[in-house]
Amino acid sequence: MTRVLLAFDKFKDALGASAAGAAVAVALREQRPDWELDLASLVDGGEGFAAVLTTAAGGRMVMREVTGPRGDRTMAMFGLVRLAAIPAGARDQLQLSGRFAPDAEIAIVEMAAASGLALLPVDRRDPWQTTTFGTGELMRAAVRSGAVALLLGVGGSATSDLGLGALAALGFGFLDARGGAVHPPVPAAWPRIIRVTGAPPAGFPPVYIACDVTNPLLGPRGAAAVYGPQKGLRPEDHARLESESARLASLLCAHAKRPEDLRTAAGTGAAGGLAFGLMAAAGARVLPGFELVSAWLDLERRMAAADIVITGEGRFDDSSLEGKGPGAIAVRALALGKEVHVFAGQVAAAPRPGLALHAITPAGQPLAQALRETAGNLAIAVRAVFS
Repeated sequence: MTRVLLAFDKFKDALGASAAGAAVAVALREQRPDWELDLASLVDGGEGFAAVLTTAAGGRMVMREVTGPRGDRTMAMFGLVRLAAIPAGARDQLQLSGRFAPDAEIAIVEMAAASGLALLPVDRRDPWQTTTFGTGELMRAAVRSGAVALLLGVGGSATSDLGLGALAALGFGFLDARGGAVHPPVPAAWPRIIRVTGAPPAGFPPVYIACDVTNPLLGPRGAAAVYGPQKGLRPEDHARLESESARLASLLCAHAKRPEDLRTAAGTGAAGGLAFGLMAAAGARVLPGFELVSAWLDLERRMAAADIVITGEGRFDDSSLEGKGPGAIAVRALALGKEVHVFAGQVAAAPRPGLALHAITPAGQPLAQALRETAGNLAIAVRAVFS
């Protein structure tokens, strides 16, 4: 019996991780019906983070109405998972073992569900006007549901507000010169803010941020410089957003009695500075996202049990092999001596011994068409390789 691990990430703007794995599974069953398939959906903290981890641990999803990235109301979900149902390796990374009863629940909160870029059409993407307030509302709802800890995925954000919106939802205030509240504290309103007030609610549980981004908040590798353009930031506005980000970050550090060098810490630039805001004001701790997900999904054991490992994502290049997602799966599977195949919409990685790379997009196919037909292109490519 040939055992095959299918471990796909999303194909951005085209196909979710679980849908990609399902498309490959259907194609493989047509060609190799005797193969035993093991499907694992990879997540990086963005879309699907809460559902994948909650489902894997047998938890339950909870729906709430919250504020979307531009102030509209939207429905978003978070997960609740019993501590005892989380694999030991993931519990150890969260440092939760022994701290709470086995039946205690932790919440899995996905920022993208409330404050994600995918919630906005291109013409409404504007980091001056977007807020993380809805993410804070989800966090607050999770705590009211009895969660003893919060695990937050921060990929796919539409925001560059340093997490001030989320902090406002958790009880912080941002005041103007007359003592009036500036709400929501989106970057367009930052010039009016001169003072920060408030603190996390008494007894607020520990917050863990799953994140593979190492960018600091400020500078040439900071949130505005690297991620601002995809959120709608115009080049001529970069210096202004950078300057205001530095000022508001200093105000928050002073209020929370945190050193200003937190602004340069690795990972504080994640999600437009949401990681910074929660680290500064709520004592959040950043964890390597892929390592946590790998332990949560028991990927090491599943790779060891497989004869063939098949993975993929929208674009696979040399940076994919630097420690996260399908690249990390491929590197580890090769080290275990497995046959490894990567399927991607675009392949731009240098050849590596033992690694079979497959670009699924037909030559000359326009991007818009390729995005619409990703599932079909993926299935066709898989059938061709394993026929």
